Amino acid sequence: MAFTETRSDTLRPSIPFTLSFVGLVGGLIALALGLMRGQEPTQLLQFTGLTVVLLCALAFAQLHLFSNAKGAMIVTGVVVGIGGLAGAGIMGAIVFGGLAAAFSWFVFWLHTRAYRDPMPNYLTSEQVLWYYGFRVICGLVFFYLIFPILVIIPLSFNAQDFFTFTPEMLRLDPAGYSMKHYVDFLGTSAGRPWVDAFRNSLIIAPFATLLAVSLGTLAAIGLTQPHVPFRKQITALLISPMIVPLIISAAGMFFFYSRIAVQGSYLGVILAHAALGVPFVVITVTATLSSFDTSLTRAAANMGADPVKTFFKVQMPLILPGVLSGGLFAFITSFDEVIVVLLVGSAGQKTLPWQMFIGLREQISPTILAVATILVVISIALLTTVEMLRRRSERLRGMSPT
Repeated sequence: MAFTETRSDTLRPSIPFTLSFVGLVGGLIALALGLMRGQEPTQLLQFTGLTVVLLCALAFAQLHLFSNAKGAMIVTGVVVGIGGLAGAGIMGAIVFGGLAAAFSWFVFWLHTRAYRDPMPNYLTSEQVLWYYGFRVICGLVFFYLIFPILVIIPLSFNAQDFFTFTPEMLRLDPAGYSMKHYVDFLGTSAGRPWVDAFRNSLIIAPFATLLAVSLGTLAAIGLTQPHVPFRKQITALLISPMIVPLIISAAGMFFFYSRIAVQGSYLGVILAHAALGVPFVVITVTATLSSFDTSLTRAAANMGADPVKTFFKVQMPLILPGVLSGGLFAFITSFDEVIVVLLVGSAGQKTLPWQMFIGLREQISPTILAVATILVVISIALLTTVEMLRRRSERLRGMSPT
């Protein structure tokens, strides 16, 4: 045959290619670090150039000294880790050693063209670049959203009353960590403002969720009926609390509830939070009902079932995942809300977010870090439940094979 070129011929290792990408990635990272440190343009260029030269030199040495990534990762990680241990303790050894091992893996991943292994042979270089570029962009967005939340968790175990990592924490010294902020959250016999606020949240949020789920589910069922007039206008009105700025809704609730004598009471806060949670229930239940087979309700009616029995025996089991998902979102909205409760509630209805707001405005209390960690854990648990319910709903409707 005249054409005998194979994939192994066209994708043989190329040191210039590897060093070019190592320098590009290293330069971008160095540029980002320099900008975060506020370096001057001249210093920034010098720092970026020095980083590129050092990384390319290290990659060149690894490609000539090692035949595979495993040996390079072990040797480079150990050597750099020892240097990190001498300069910054255990944390330095873990961080710098891990980064060095990851760098070694990246160099050989590029050099051996292993990045093409999970992709078909016919993809062009531009398609391969977009394949990984898209994932890098998504990873950066995910990091930007999640990292500020995750950094709170280790800070909540700080032994000092600081909102920063102490030298003891960076060295992984046990003396730098403590549960004191969680003990402060539980309070003492003299006063337990955090526990009282947490109890109020646990009183208000479930009742507001129950009311929002009841009203939102009935509204969604009614709005899915084709004979209901002005369905679009009514739907827009029901989801308006999600669109209107919260401070405007809170001010309107304050004046209205003051006239009917429920401002400053548990009932007023529950009604206000229920109004904020109804849109989530309406949206999720409406989405679930869009794939509901209405012939089931007609069959139940033909069998002699009344509308109430048809709803609870036929319709409700099938839309239950959507109802529970909307209820969880309504619960989270009520549990995390602070603006409305500041205007509608009083000191007797002080919720956990309200107490956190006080801790930031009036006295900088590190206990906020412990409370924030608890709320993050609760939110993760609730969102995990929502995802499990979503998958269950898809299985019930035959949309997912697993």
